[in-house]
Amino acid sequence: MLRYTLKRIVGVLPTLIIVVTFVFFFVRMIPGDPARLVAGEQATLDAVEAVRVQLGLDQPIHIQYLKYVGGLLRGDLGMSLRTKRPVLTEVAARYGNTMALTFASLIWSTIVGVILGVWSGKNRGKWQDFTGMTLAVSGISLPNFWIGFLLIMAFSVKLRWFPTTGVGSWKNLVLPAIALGTSIAAIIARFTRSSIVEVLKEDYIRTARAKGLKEKTVTWGHAFRNSMISVVTVVGLQFGFLLGGSVVTEAVFAYPGLGQLLVESVNYRDYPAIQSLILIFSLQFIIINLIVDILYAILNPEIKLL
Repeated sequence: MLRYTLKRIVGVLPTLIIVVTFVFFFVRMIPGDPARLVAGEQATLDAVEAVRVQLGLDQPIHIQYLKYVGGLLRGDLGMSLRTKRPVLTEVAARYGNTMALTFASLIWSTIVGVILGVWSGKNRGKWQDFTGMTLAVSGISLPNFWIGFLLIMAFSVKLRWFPTTGVGSWKNLVLPAIALGTSIAAIIARFTRSSIVEVLKEDYIRTARAKGLKEKTVTWGHAFRNSMISVVTVVGLQFGFLLGGSVVTEAVFAYPGLGQLLVESVNYRDYPAIQSLILIFSLQFIIINLIVDILYAILNPEIKLL
């Protein structure tokens, strides 16, 4: 198991290098001159050029890249052009908010997705199956921002049950978590249903029923337990997508997380902040995939651990 884990860790290093390189050059393709933004629209050409030299944007692109990578290795994400503060400080101030939203979304989407998927799978071909999968398709089809607007209109404007913006209370997480996790719940439901349908065809399920076990025991104690491998894999992979999806959701709810910080940074052409945030999202996605691979190996003994 240790060899397998080390092999997977080494395997992600090329991916990480590619991501770092891609982010660096992609950010510099964004239209706009950050030196002009920092200096101000009324600044003279000399003032703009002085800012460009100060930011190191006058240097050859390969020198900028090497300095960027060197800074990453030292844990230095650079200075924000917008706030004049270290990017690491900006990220640290909002990272907890995004992770709280992500985990809240993951918990709610997993619970709803698993229950809906099992309910549909064990009633395959019946009205329960049709209803469950109709809800799942609807959840996948509706964009997060549209769901967010509906939730705000219904539960904030009309009923006044939950606040529309801010942090500090569990109530601030409810609507953003539902909006962010709806499509993920639908995906989990569809995968869970497919897995349950396949497992229910196995001989040991028929044996369990022949022994007179209750249907609830057969469904949750045997069928669901043996379909957990695929469910865990899907849940783990969707965690990475939740991090990326938080950008739109945080913008809709004015939620002070990394997603909103990324939007603000893009609007200001804040190169250091943009490339650092994209790198953080990518790195988390890579780590989550690594953890999922290891969990899959633990849950599935058929995998050959080299």
